[in-house]
Amino acid sequence: MSESVEAFLNDARFVATFTTMRSAGAPHVAPVRFTWDAEAGLARVLTVASSRKARNLLAAPGSRVALCQVDGFCWVTLEGTAQVTRDPQRMTAGVARYARRYWSAPPDRPGRVVIEITVDRVLSLNV
Repeated sequence: MSESVEAFLNDARFVATFTTMRSAGAPHVAPVRFTWDAEAGLARVLTVASSRKARNLLAAPGSRVALCQVDGFCWVTLEGTAQVTRDPQRMTAGVARYARRYWSAPPDRPGRVVIEITVDRVLSLNV
């Protein structure tokens, strides 16, 4: 991955769209804040287990997802498989990375989970 793509993915000014699939096959697209861990090849999204995106993934663990960050005609899409976890170490890692990227702790809502996306494909334009 190029340095410019890495820098773009770590720019706190942007949010991304996160696409999961509903059980009937229709896409669910939601705006999200996320973190990118280049060393592990993981993108992380903090949410709650009752959210539609988490419920879609809990119903079909390992589903393919897409996370797309856009700035005008510049964009990067991260594709891969996703899992929802409540593992305390993974939650701590997700919260710490979020706080570093966005300069504040994420909301501590009941039922918080972390979605980990194992990225296996990166698409980009003008980045």
